[in-house]
Amino acid sequence: MRHPVRSARVLPLIALVVAASGCSWFHKDARGDYALPAESRPLEVPPDLNLPDTSGAMKVPTLASATQPANAPSAAAQQAATKSGFVIKGDRDAVFSAVGDALADVPGLTIASRAQLLGSYDVSYEGSNFLVRVVPTEGGTYVSAVDPRGLPAVADAPVKLIATLKAKLGG
Repeated sequence: MRHPVRSARVLPLIALVVAASGCSWFHKDARGDYALPAESRPLEVPPDLNLPDTSGAMKVPTLASATQPANAPSAAAQQAATKSGFVIKGDRDAVFSAVGDALADVPGLTIASRAQLLGSYDVSYEGSNFLVRVVPTEGGTYVSAVDPRGLPAVADAPVKLIATLKAKLGG
């Protein structure tokens, strides 16, 4: 015959083993999202692809007026083209304004257009059409005559006008 005290000790032991052995009554479903159907699973994105690369997103371009243009003449080119240009001390905007005033006083000269942002005047003088450019350089501001091809204008009319501007502006 069985002893009732012995059964009383074994019964809690059996209950403890059943509870700890993984009975679904005593713990949550730990299968997670992988057990869901494929269309119900959340999208998995690798950590480095969660955010876009923004390392170069806030680069501010340099202003053309803040730097010397790539086609601006170097010091050697300025010396070679002294007939079609000269350097004057001063801020580009102030020199641009002074060049405009000086051009207005030249008899026989017509200003077709002016572009302060580009630093140029489109002029017609003694039958020649060319640009008078005002470009910032290291030593001040370079005032020059440029032909329609973008090369220094060395014809008689542009050279004469540059000499007149140089005398008026003190360059």
